[in-house]
Amino acid sequence: MGRLDGKVAVVTGGASGIGRGCATRFAEEGARVVVADLQEDRGKEVADELGGLFVAVDTSSEDDCDALATTVSNEMGGIDVLVAAAGISHASYVSGSEPREAQGLRETTFVLNKPLENWRRVIDVNLTGVMLTNRSVAKAMIETGRGGAIVNIASGAAKLAIPGAADYCVSKAGVWMLTKCLALELAPHRIRVNAVGPGFIETPMTASMRTNQSMVDSVVARTPARRMGRPDDIANACLYLVSDEASFVTGEILYPDGGLDAASR
Repeated sequence: MGRLDGKVAVVTGGASGIGRGCATRFAEEGARVVVADLQEDRGKEVADELGGLFVAVDTSSEDDCDALATTVSNEMGGIDVLVAAAGISHASYVSGSEPREAQGLRETTFVLNKPLENWRRVIDVNLTGVMLTNRSVAKAMIETGRGGAIVNIASGAAKLAIPGAADYCVSKAGVWMLTKCLALELAPHRIRVNAVGPGFIETPMTASMRTNQSMVDSVVARTPARRMGRPDDIANACLYLVSDEASFVTGEILYPDGGLDAASR
């Protein structure tokens, strides 16, 4: 038997990167997977590969998140697991686009110069989007009365300040605090809420950075494990948190980052 046999698992941002890694890993463990993503073609492809369901969703839209929870509940009989992995690194980020050559630190991205609409876009997707997804799915979990497990993808940047990326850092720090608050609010309903704070992972989001070998070498040198992470590294951490093995774990965050957090303290 798989660790998630018979469970319905929704993964936002499931068409690529960490989300896809989670969807694939959960399917291997017996889950009925729902791939929720803005990228319809790739999302359907992943869902078909896994024998799951695809639902198009913009997680920054309350209506879309409510529709996601309703669709999954109606078609699959409820929701047991959620991984909120949809996110962006900056306002103009589009998952799946061709990576641009990475540049060094640019003062145009500092808070003093950042356009307000760019700040709002990152907060809307990375923080408000996680809240809306959590809320809609939690309501569906409560309705079935069988509890559930939620994992929110935060980041090592929830603790580590990065000049030029204040919007991203603040959004991920917010995800971590949101996770703790929801863990307390949802505990009476037997819904556990935890977070994962990845380090530098080989995903489409880091593709631009990985075009610059000096930046890659710097990241690897600062990581005690001496490598970048892979989506499977994060998927396995999420698998533990949503499995019955973590039945007494809620309001916590794991940092699968190759020791980067420990080294920066």
